[in-house]
Order: sequence, then structure tokens, then C-alpha cells
Amino acid sequence: MAHQHGNRLPTDTARPPTYPWGMAPPDPESLRLLVLVGELGSIGAAAAELRISQPSASKRLSRLERQLALPLVERTRQGCTLTPAGTMVCDWAGQVLAHVDGLMNGVRALRAQHEAKLRVAASMTIAEYLAPRWISRLRATLPDVHLELDVANSLAVAETVRHGHADLGFIETPVPPEGVSVRFVTRDRMVVVAPPEHPWARLRRPLPATELAATPLIVREHGSGTRETLYRALVEVGAEPVTPLLELRSTTAVRNSVVAGAGPAVLSVLAVATDLAEQRLVDVPVTGLDLHRPLHAVWRAGLQLTGPAAALLAIAMRTSDTGAAG
Repeated sequence: MAHQHGNRLPTDTARPPTYPWGMAPPDPESLRLLVLVGELGSIGAAAAELRISQPSASKRLSRLERQLALPLVERTRQGCTLTPAGTMVCDWAGQVLAHVDGLMNGVRALRAQHEAKLRVAASMTIAEYLAPRWISRLRATLPDVHLELDVANSLAVAETVRHGHADLGFIETPVPPEGVSVRFVTRDRMVVVAPPEHPWARLRRPLPATELAATPLIVREHGSGTRETLYRALVEVGAEPVTPLLELRSTTAVRNSVVAGAGPAVLSVLAVATDLAEQRLVDVPVTGLDLHRPLHAVWRAGLQLTGPAAALLAIAMRTSDTGAAG
């Protein structure tokens, strides 16, 4: 059989294995010792490699020979050599150990995924309206991952990632920042919204971009992707925005202020979809202004995402559907 298989380990996965003479299979560490003896030509050197004593190694080899009912090692004055049977068993043992090592490496990787800590930073709109769904799906796949979510504006998220304080970030800026790796995730659409009693809610024509720029709006703070997208879109059509009516540090605060009647704003459709459907806010059409924006994932430049971070990015790219693209 050995010649038939050319020193390849015989396999038969069609049925559970049966062993001759009722013997149990040898343990992997005894096989590892045999392989080292074959490589080093010395029981003492093999024992030192495994950090066991030479007498312990000799006993383990003798036990392996009795277990297999084969002479495996021939002692000589110069050290030891493998017998012909020992050489063949050594070849098979190498294949077994390769599979065992592969299994242990795989288990180690799985445990790293399950036990890992994942630090995520996300900008406001993404953190409030997209990240919860992504995280829920990640938890279903990797329930033991300890995840921390830091919520900030897009500029702060990029800085957090750049300095290694987050493994993965999600931002809303129209132009990706420098010094980080970037991956496009999806597109978002921003809309001009006003309370029903505002004059814009009764317009019979689209609002000119110049009038939007000339009107004090409720906006997010500097560094916000929402604010940067709006201002960049206005500047591109030659309309310089005036001083804001209010400057607030969260999407929810802006939305609540508009609902309360403080004034108009430009927000992601994700943040106001329910308000528009229930007529608490009015979507004001604007001419000549592109308010679409890309949403990106970012991580430290030069690093390759692995484990839970790679899994979360894959989930985000696979499941993102803002309903706003177009």
C-alpha cells in the first residue's frame, strides 16, 4: 500500500476509521518528535527542540514504536537514524502535523475574531441611521466581539482613525481625507427641509440655489460632512453661503430645531424620512444643486483590514441601501 500511494498518507473518508490490533492513533506530539529525529538525526537535539528531556523523548519514541508495532528509530554511535518503516511513518506524520497545525491556526483565527475588540468611529448620520443595522448583523455573525462605537463629525472620525484610536471609521465628507485608506460604501442624498409654516413650504417652483445660499440656515458645526457637502455644492454653482442661523453639534439637534419651526436646514434624507412621510417637515426642491454625497469607510493607511473590522466593512458594503441614491 505504501508503494501504491507513494508515501502519501492513505485516506478513506467514506466510513469511520478502524485501526489494527485495536490500537489508538498516536498523539501529534509523538509524531512531531519522530519528525524532528528524522530531521536532526539526534534524539537529544529533537528533545531540546521540544523542550523536553532526552530520557522523556526516548520513552516517548519507545511507546510510539510499541503503539505502531514497528521499529522506527535505529540507534547508532553517531546518533540515530530512521528505519525504512520509520522513514515512511515520518513522511505520513509530516502530513498529519501539517493538517493539525492548519487546524490550530484556523481555530486561533476564529478565536481572535470571536474574542476581539473592535473600535469603530462613525459620523453622526451614519452612526444614527446606518451603523445600528450593520452592528446588529455583525453581532449575529460574531456574537463575542466587543465593539466600541465613537460618534463624532467626519473630520474628527478621520483624525481618530489616522492616529490609531479606531480600527475602522465611516465618514460623510464629499472628498475623502488624506493619510487614510478609503473604500466607497454607498451614496446618500441630502434634502432641503422646512417646517410646514415656512414660506418655502408653499413654493410652486423649485428654490434657486442662490436663494438657498442667501438664507440663514440651521447647520452642523465645522468638520461635519453634512455642512461640508452643502457648502461645497453651493460654491460649485457660484453661490456663497451666508452666516448660519444656528450652528448645532448633532443631526438630531438640527432636525429637532427645524421641526420646532426655528428655520430651514439641509439634512440627509435618512434623518428626516419619517418627518417627511408624516408631514412634520416639507421637502423643498432646489434647482441646479447636486446634494448627493458618497459615504466612505476609512482605516489607517498601509494596514490591511482583518477579522471583525473586515467583516463589518463587508456587511456595510453589502447591506447599505439608503434609499437616497438616484
